[in-house]
Amino acid sequence: MSLRELAVYLVVAMSSLFLTAYTVHMLVGGLVSPDTEYTLMGVMCLVVVGVIGFMAHDVYRRRKGR
Repeated sequence: MSLRELAVYLVVAMSSLFLTAYTVHMLVGGLVSPDTEYTLMGVMCLVVVGVIGFMAHDVYRRRKGR
């Protein structure tokens, strides 16, 4: 994996996490307490981190097999 490719993955991961937190804020902001909103943001961001990590691992595994 090249440094350029790693930079692209990091930018995509950070923007995905930002959009996930913002989406949770827009959906539940004002409907629940701020503590609940932050907890939901954290849980959803952890789910997204897991999915992104799995995708990166899959790409690495497939390229290593070549």
